[in-house]
Amino acid sequence: MKNRVMKKIKGGLIVSCQARVGWAMYGCEIMAAFAKAAKEGGAVGIRATGPDNIAAIKKVVDLPIIGINKEWHDGCNVYITPTYKSAEAILETGIEIIALDATSRKRPNDEKFEDIVKKIKVNYPDVLIMGEISTIEEAKNILPLNLDIISTTLSGYTDETKDINEVNIKVIEDIVAITDTPVIAEGKINTEEEALRALKAGAHSIVIGTAITRPEIITKKFVEKIKDYNKIKEEE
Repeated sequence: MKNRVMKKIKGGLIVSCQARVGWAMYGCEIMAAFAKAAKEGGAVGIRATGPDNIAAIKKVVDLPIIGINKEWHDGCNVYITPTYKSAEAILETGIEIIALDATSRKRPNDEKFEDIVKKIKVNYPDVLIMGEISTIEEAKNILPLNLDIISTTLSGYTDETKDINEVNIKVIEDIVAITDTPVIAEGKINTEEEALRALKAGAHSIVIGTAITRPEIITKKFVEKIKDYNKIKEEE
């Protein structure tokens, strides 16, 4: 089954369908609609957070799902599936891939990434495990765990990488150079050209969220350009 899933997503686009409480697009039905639209557009997979959203999405699409469970805990920077309990909640929905923050940052209850991975392998052996990193050093640290996938999701979102403002092609190339573990490119991919650059760098597939499923941000980009144009016209 693992090989079938990897073949299905190879060279394709996975759409991240997520929204937090308070965002205009928040809600299981909306996430399911986004996922259905993504499939109609040719997406090969969906990334989603939380058991309720995942369950709703699975009712309307049959694409492979990368499941995460975002939880915020005081004193901890890790929020992407930070504990085994958070992982178990989405594993029970029947996801094909589970993604976890694979950095060495502090987790709730001082849980260790490697311990969470071991439990998942024992209790859910058919589920692919994806480790999400921000640097090549973090990727090297998790190689001994023999994960199924490495993702660049956190590049640009950790203290070490906060100055990165676009898709990190170099970290993709660096990971591909040291391991045969498939690399999924995610994070700050905003254009078709950037997606192709990531594939050319060796990415197995691409995940895009904000540029597709955040209409408020997409709208703002257009609005700002129009404002700039109008300001120039007024000054002429």
